[in-house]
Amino acid sequence: MDSGQLFNFTTIAYFTAMVLFFAYIATKNKTVAFIATLVSLAGFLIQTTALGLRWYESYQILGVDGRAPLTNLYESVVFFAWSILLIYLLMDWKYKQRTIGAFVLPIALFSMLWAQMSLHSSIDPLVPALQSNWLTYHVITCFLGYAGFAVAFGVSIMYLMKIGKEEKHQGDEPMGGILGMFPPTKVLDDMNYKAIMIGFPLLTLGIVTGAAWAYYAWGTYWSWDPKETWSLIVWFLYAAFLHARFTRGWVGRRAAWLSVIGFAATLFCYLGVNLVLSGLHSYGSA
Repeated sequence: MDSGQLFNFTTIAYFTAMVLFFAYIATKNKTVAFIATLVSLAGFLIQTTALGLRWYESYQILGVDGRAPLTNLYESVVFFAWSILLIYLLMDWKYKQRTIGAFVLPIALFSMLWAQMSLHSSIDPLVPALQSNWLTYHVITCFLGYAGFAVAFGVSIMYLMKIGKEEKHQGDEPMGGILGMFPPTKVLDDMNYKAIMIGFPLLTLGIVTGAAWAYYAWGTYWSWDPKETWSLIVWFLYAAFLHARFTRGWVGRRAAWLSVIGFAATLFCYLGVNLVLSGLHSYGSA
């Protein structure tokens, strides 16, 4: 069995978990939610094994030039899905709010489907600019940061859906229906903040390690490449989120919308720049 087959099993597990989370919201059956979480964990463990196996396969194919599975668009999308599950499972362990899975698992699932169905998955030799240990440090920190923002995005969508319904809801009776299964808005707001508090320092570290890598590869710490510029834009957006929360008391709807906008910018920084704009990071689309 090779890593590609394990990634296929991972995709199946994430799809199954997503369906089970939807079923939990529909049925309110806690056993279904527990099984969905176990399937999510199983998929995460399978994907962890697959990433390790792909790393081993790179040494079989490339010999001493084997490398961590983080160097092309296929590998980065797969690692992004893995990172999302890692952050999600940590948040689930802390909050035990199982409905969150219905809004986070689809992001990981879509990432895996796109990687498996549309992207080039062969293990090729690295271009000279990528032959550095800084690559591993930079990619891991950046994508763990992106994953934190992805979880915050899913939680923010839930918040915006629920707060809109609450404003129309009359009386003191508990809200029924699907939205009644969502966590309280205060919990969703806190989860949004905590996920960004995980992602922001990691993105900061990713930018710092990226600058060190740039100096190693190109002789300059910063060259205003489109990828670098958009990374800075994303950093400022989430810095503004934290600044507004600490100094202006921004919570609730405004914080949720800023989280949604920040994740949209994150996706453009990750995919839009690589696929649309040209620059020093264009090899990321290979």
